[in-house]
Formats: sequence, C-alpha cells, structure tokens
Amino acid sequence: MVHVLLVEDDDAIRHGLTRALGEGGDSVTAVRTGAEGISAAVDQRPDVVVLDLGLPDLDGADVLTMLRAVSEVPVIVATARDDERDVVRLLDAGADDYVIKPYSAAQVRARIRAVLRRSAPGTPETAVVVGGLRIDPASRSASLDGADVHLTRKEFDLLLVLARHAGSVVTRRSLLAEVWQLPWGGADRTVDVHLSWLRRKLGETAAVPRYLHSVRGVGVKLVAPDDLP
Repeated sequence: MVHVLLVEDDDAIRHGLTRALGEGGDSVTAVRTGAEGISAAVDQRPDVVVLDLGLPDLDGADVLTMLRAVSEVPVIVATARDDERDVVRLLDAGADDYVIKPYSAAQVRARIRAVLRRSAPGTPETAVVVGGLRIDPASRSASLDGADVHLTRKEFDLLLVLARHAGSVVTRRSLLAEVWQLPWGGADRTVDVHLSWLRRKLGETAAVPRYLHSVRGVGVKLVAPDDLP
C-alpha cells in the first residue's frame, strides 16, 4: 500500500482522486493548502506527494522548494501550465514528475508507480571516478582532485549521467530524457545553461574545457584530461 499525500484545493478533484486512489488500494492524506501539505509531509512521511500548483495560500512552486528543503519524498506536480519552460523550471526545482490538467486517476497512478520505481532502493551503486573527478551516487556528493564540488540536484544528476558514459558522446536529447524526464527534446538551452554552470564549478569553460567537451551538433562527452589524445 502506497501512502499518497495529495495537496489540491479544488474540492471535486481532491475528493475524486482520493476516492480513486483509495479504491486502488492506496492510503491517501488529502489537504487543500500548501501549509497543510508541508506539515503533513514532515509529520506523516508519505511515500509520494501529488502537488497542485494553484493553491490558495502559497504558490505550488514555493511549496515544492520548501518540501525539498526538508524531505526527499518523490513529488509529482499537477499543473495547468503546459509551457515547456515552466515544466523544466519545476523539474529543476526538485519535482520528480508532472501531470498536466485535466488528468485521469489512471494517469496519476501510473506516474506514482513510475516515480516510486525510480526512487526504490536497489543495489548500492559504487562511486564513478573519471580522472580526478569522483561522483558518489549513494551520498550524492562529488569531488575534484580531492576538493568537494557543491552541486545543485540537477547539476549532480547531469554530471553523473555524463560520468556513467565517460568517453562517449551523450546527445542533448538523451540528457533531457535521463536528467529532466523530457523525452521529446526541444529544450537544448536548458542543457546548455546547466553545462555552463557545471563547467564553472569544475573550473573550466567551453572555450578551454578539461572534462566536459561539446561535440557540435551532437552533444557532450566527459573525458579525463589524461585520456585526451
């Protein structure tokens, strides 16, 4: 049984989704405000949160930021904002997935199963080492030549994906799918911006790369400086 925290101010949607998820065997805590949602997430420790963005007291994006400050619980945002930039912003802010309104209970259940599969503990993954760069998935930490590199959630995810494919070119579409869960592409600028931030923290630039090498029109590859021809 999955414990779902539903934060939704629309009475019809809240009651309908609560009933549908309950009939599917899930336990649902349903609240209508962002403040109640944050309190319930801390006190009840749900397995997953379904968070509406249009709340009466707080913007849902702000609630997401607050949740991320106190919990790693998977969060599915429910939004009527189908603009790609808004979706990317929410995923960057810590959302694990999203649904666009209007949505069906079946779709929400599928999204819940998907995020829980991704977040389920498995065999501990060993650290990935590329030259002087060390990325530890278990502790979500990174270091370069022994010094800690402080990364945001998406910067870490991006670096880890590239490190897992060290020496190979990873396309921007693949990065969007693996890091941002945006399989359709079309947001290359998002990748470029995060690569720029990542390069800065690794002490390099696109013009003078050490680890992150762009391949024009294709993607980017991570390679240790000593492995360059």
